Amino acid sequence: MCFREEIFSMYCCRLSPAQLVDENVQNLKLDCPSNPKLNLRCKILCLYNGLAVIRIIDTFDRDFSTVLLWNPSTRESMVLPPTKFSDQPIEYCFGLGYDSISGEYKILRIYQDFNPFCRDRAKLSNEILTLTSGYCWRRIVEYPRRGICSLVWAMEFLAFMHATFHWIGISSNHFMVVSFSISNEVYGEMPLSEEILSLLMPGHCSIGVCVLGGMLCVHSSIFVLHDKTMFFKFWVMKEYGVEESWMPLLTVDSSCFVDVKPKYIPDGEVLYLFRALELSGSAFWTRNAGPFRLWPQCDNIGSVYAYTESLISPKSLTY
Repeated sequence: MCFREEIFSMYCCRLSPAQLVDENVQNLKLDCPSNPKLNLRCKILCLYNGLAVIRIIDTFDRDFSTVLLWNPSTRESMVLPPTKFSDQPIEYCFGLGYDSISGEYKILRIYQDFNPFCRDRAKLSNEILTLTSGYCWRRIVEYPRRGICSLVWAMEFLAFMHATFHWIGISSNHFMVVSFSISNEVYGEMPLSEEILSLLMPGHCSIGVCVLGGMLCVHSSIFVLHDKTMFFKFWVMKEYGVEESWMPLLTVDSSCFVDVKPKYIPDGEVLYLFRALELSGSAFWTRNAGPFRLWPQCDNIGSVYAYTESLISPKSLTY
C-alpha cells in the first residue's frame, strides 16, 4: 500500500522466484474494493488464506468507516457488520482464521489493555465474529488468570497457526505468548526463552509475534538505555509449543534502520521490510541477497503484507 498526497494505492507483486520479473507498476495496481469516487484511505486489518479484512475510511469524513472482507485476487468483497460493544479510539488487533471443526471462518478482535503509564485503565471486552453463525460480533470470555494484559500495538495482526490465534501478553513485567483456540475458545500461554526475556523491558521495547515460514516468530525492537541506541532481534520457534526450541534468527543494528519487520521466507531466505533514515518510505532487504529490487517503486510504502492467492468468495462464507 503506497501513500502519496492523500492518495492511497494498492499493488500486488508475485514473490515466487519463477515469477519475479520486472513489470510496469500500473500492471500491479489493485482496484480499491469500494466506491472509486471517494477519496479513500485503506488499512488491511488481517490476512489469511487469500482473504483480507480491510477498513475503508473517507479522508474527508472520518466518521465514514466500513470494514470489508475482501479477496484481492478476485476483487470480490462484502461488508462486515460493525462491532457491537466498543469502538473507542484505542489500539486493537484483528485476526482471521479457519475453524476446521465447524467449517467456519472467524475474525477475532483483541484490545490493547496494557499501558505502562496508566495501569488503572478499564479492560475492554474482546470480540469474535463467526461468518456463518448468526453473523454478528459477540464477546468472548475474559482471560482466566488475572493480571495478564494484552500487548498488540507492535503487531500488524494476530498470528494464526494450528487453529489458534497468538499475541503478546504481559504480567508483572513478564512477557509471554498468549494463545486462543479458534474451535473451543480456550486461552493458553507459551513461555518465551530466557534469552528473549533477558532483553525485554516494558516501556523500552516493542514486541510482536507473527507466522514466518510455518513457525511462530517473535520480533522486537529494543532500546538500550546506557548508550541510547536501538537494535532489532528476531527469534523463531522451531517446534511449536516447546520453549527450548526458540532460536535466534537475526539481529539488526539500527545505525541505519528505524524499523525492521520479517515478511516472508522464499526458498529459505527471509524477506524483511525496513524503514531507513535516508528513505522517505520503506524498502525490502534479504540477509544474503541484499536489496529486493523487483518491487514496484513508490514515493512512500505505507504497509506491506505477504499472502497466498485463493478463489474463495467472501459472500459464500455467510450462507
